[in-house]
Amino acid sequence: MDRSVSAKIKKWFTSWEAVMLGILLLEIVIFAAKNSKFLMPRVFLGSINDIISICIISLFVTFVMITGGIDIQAGSIVGLTSIVVGVGWQDGGLNIWAAAGLAIVVAALCGAMSGFFVAYCNVQPMVVTLGGSFLFTGIALLVSNMSATESYKGISGFPDSFIKLSKFKLFGVLPSQVLVFLALAVVAYILLHKTKYGRKIFMIGVNQNAAEYSGINTRLIIMSTYVLSAMSAAVAGIVLTSYLGTAKSDLGSTLTLPIITAVVLGGTLSTGGKGSVVGTALAAVVIGILKFGLPLCFKVSQQYLDIPVGLLLLIVVIGRALAANPKVSTWLRGKQKK
Repeated sequence: MDRSVSAKIKKWFTSWEAVMLGILLLEIVIFAAKNSKFLMPRVFLGSINDIISICIISLFVTFVMITGGIDIQAGSIVGLTSIVVGVGWQDGGLNIWAAAGLAIVVAALCGAMSGFFVAYCNVQPMVVTLGGSFLFTGIALLVSNMSATESYKGISGFPDSFIKLSKFKLFGVLPSQVLVFLALAVVAYILLHKTKYGRKIFMIGVNQNAAEYSGINTRLIIMSTYVLSAMSAAVAGIVLTSYLGTAKSDLGSTLTLPIITAVVLGGTLSTGGKGSVVGTALAAVVIGILKFGLPLCFKVSQQYLDIPVGLLLLIVVIGRALAANPKVSTWLRGKQKK
């Protein structure tokens, strides 16, 4: 075997992605041993519907965080997208796919607005996206009030063609949501790891000033990452609306913590400059399997599922901080020599 190939294989097996894959396999083994129903294709793949939004959005929030930013408004954009689709179709008289296209455009504008304030006005990303989450949630409520249907009921009765978006199964087994996620994962991987655009994102995260001096339009690149993140939230909102058969303004209200956890757990540094689409995708699935397996196999109540997700986030952040500490690194090397 060529040395370069063997070196790449060795490097991958010591990478964070390999760690994520190991955790995922460990989860599957533990849950399957506890409850044999866990591995039933109908049950296992059926759980995808509950986690697909986290998986889709986290792919592109990775772009934002690699630049050194953060996006905590994606959940509110999911709700805004959903209600725009419903109101645009039911009350605006639009074709359902035209309404979905309008929702994506609205989401892109939301991302562009937040990205503009971060990139061109130097406002802290946390402040901008926190404000954006409240703003877009409020706009979603305003849009829902334009409907003839009471907001608490949600808008339903969508055409079969729209409902089939989430009901189709490849070979009768693989849900269409998984296909959407895999397609977007491929697109995100190519954009981030195989194009000049992706390299610019990493350069900005490492040193924005140096990237600026090298001729990169850092402000435009940063702004574009927020647009991509918002558009991924729109896609997630459309898929979720199709699956539930109901458009509501609060669909994404619980997604923020799992999304950020998936990105950080996947190996993206909160300070920017490092991240991986593969790591994020694996981490999102790890979180999804955790939230599915605990209630099924260990009877953990749904209301307590944020606890293990929060613990995962704390463990990763604290572990990385300790690993980056020179004193801890020196102590570990000393232990290895002994």
